[in-house]
Amino acid sequence: MQEHMHDLIERIDWLGHASFRVAAEDALIYIDPYQLKEEDEADIVLVTHSHGDHCSPADLAKVVGPETIVIAPQDCAEAIAPLQPAEHRVLAPGMSTAVDTITIDAVPAYNIVKTQFHPKEQRWVGYIITVDGVRLYHAGDTEHIPEMDDIECDIALLPLGRTYTMSGVQEAAAAARAIGAAFVIPMHYGTYEGSSDDAAAFRDLLEDEVQVVIKDVVD
Repeated sequence: MQEHMHDLIERIDWLGHASFRVAAEDALIYIDPYQLKEEDEADIVLVTHSHGDHCSPADLAKVVGPETIVIAPQDCAEAIAPLQPAEHRVLAPGMSTAVDTITIDAVPAYNIVKTQFHPKEQRWVGYIITVDGVRLYHAGDTEHIPEMDDIECDIALLPLGRTYTMSGVQEAAAAARAIGAAFVIPMHYGTYEGSSDDAAAFRDLLEDEVQVVIKDVVD
């Protein structure tokens, strides 16, 4: 399993902010595409919520083609419909879907303290993607929420925050411990909140507990 996890980590590109490209064996997956430099054609696009830095019509247009399946909450429909993907599958927390061998589970993502940004009642999501035998968790925009105790994953993509998501690296580290993933890749820093110093501090806080993989942004 460790070999599978290491292999998948090598094929995960951080595109900045909360945006990732995952080159799975059977599919090209984009998550929250934002400020993309190049066009591509994804097999699957996952959107966590309707904020413009996660559900960006201009960036979705760069990766959504006629064969693309887009998975997103209902309130992203207006941004997705003009792109005419093969499908827009609507997921809310607790719902699941599958695309060939890949399964996708939607899990809660919300703020407990900074509820003006991501209130629980919006039913926005993070995703657990089971791909190539590995469970990959993209937390979405969230604080450390109780539901993280029940997350089972191998690799977690977690926001570090300060302003809109986690209160900072200590809360993010507590979330990583609760989740119990073997590997954590920090995200949601360096664009609108936080810095690379936070990523280094996050890694130091989890030393000897969790393997923190700090990705450089892929242009």
